[in-house]
Amino acid sequence: MAELVERHREIDWGAPRRRDQRGGRYSAYVPDPLMTQPIVVDAALARLAARVEVQVRGLGDAPGSTGLESLSRFLLRSEAIASSRIEGLQASAQQVALAEWAVVEDVRIAGLTENGRLVANNIVALRQASGALSAVEEVSVDDICGLHHALLPNHREQGLRTMQNWIGGSDWHPLDADFVPPPPELVGRLMDDLATYLSGAVHAPLIQAALVHAQFETIHPFADGNGRVGRALIHTVLTRRGLTRGAVLPISLVLLTRSQEYVDGLMTFRHRAPVGSPEALAAVNGWLEMFLAAAGAAVEQAATFVADLEELRTDWQQRYAAFRTGRGHLRPPRADAAVMRLMPLLSEVPVTTVQSVRRLLDISDPAARAALEDLADAGILRRKSIDRGATAYLAREVFDLLTLTERRMASTRWNTRDSAPRRPAPARPQH
Repeated sequence: MAELVERHREIDWGAPRRRDQRGGRYSAYVPDPLMTQPIVVDAALARLAARVEVQVRGLGDAPGSTGLESLSRFLLRSEAIASSRIEGLQASAQQVALAEWAVVEDVRIAGLTENGRLVANNIVALRQASGALSAVEEVSVDDICGLHHALLPNHREQGLRTMQNWIGGSDWHPLDADFVPPPPELVGRLMDDLATYLSGAVHAPLIQAALVHAQFETIHPFADGNGRVGRALIHTVLTRRGLTRGAVLPISLVLLTRSQEYVDGLMTFRHRAPVGSPEALAAVNGWLEMFLAAAGAAVEQAATFVADLEELRTDWQQRYAAFRTGRGHLRPPRADAAVMRLMPLLSEVPVTTVQSVRRLLDISDPAARAALEDLADAGILRRKSIDRGATAYLAREVFDLLTLTERRMASTRWNTRDSAPRRPAPARPQH
């Protein structure tokens, strides 16, 4: 049975203020292991989970979607930005895309922010969650520690924590904390249980993802970065179970907007009722209800993003046709022309150069340059000077669309006209 265990905190005479020097007793929460917990999902929640799963799988077939590979790249970037915002780190979608591209191309770009580079690192870590962790036959605690290291490579405390941590209250003691996770000597066995549950298929994918996330946040196994790892594990479960082929659900955006509901849901999950009792099952189902509602909202917003992206692609085609007509070209270009092959890919690679287009389309440098310049002259791409006088080409409207999506998801009604953003959100695009 989940329980509170009593611990004693010694007086810390090195703390700066008297109230921070306090010692005394506090209670740490120890959850039930997942593998030995008889969890029965309410019938209505089971039906809701099934409906949301069908909607997730349908994202790849939605009109305008070129498949989850294309869609996931943008939602992965948006998810990584949101994950970092939860930790207080902000960067625009364009800054992150440029930083990520600069790493791949091994170039330097003037004006890139350090925040952009840090969020780009977050993207790499989230890719690891949907890639390496989803491919292993059985996820181990070491694998989860490796994900933590990828997210916080420079953190001085790697691996499972050896000290007591807590949430809320004083920075110096847990006596007034909102929540105190399990004592460090219990973290190892709880994480072994979590890794075993994560590796199996006891419950449906969304139910499993919800339980993995809540249990991980309850254990709080690392000295720092638990929020980022916990959100990445959601995508790990969904990818391992085949519900997604990448991080396609912007769940962090929803959880960030509904932060109070999220915290309340986690506290509900942390019950102290006998295992299998009606009270224990009601507590777990209360958390599942909140999580499934967030997943459903994430699916709806992802579908809206797909539709908006298709509308943008259609607009590009019309603008390019008008541009060619204005230049006296009466016949449309061939479907296999470089510019026509490149245009549908801009939503997937909104930062390009002559060299990257040459590799992408397997064409010559002159043909790649001609296609990029044609689209820039048509107003579809914008030129940006980068390292050593070279030019990058940016599909700015794609970044604008991502920004508007983030703004919409910062509203509790998913519409900034109906409800202003309730949390930090990027400014509306202005050109």
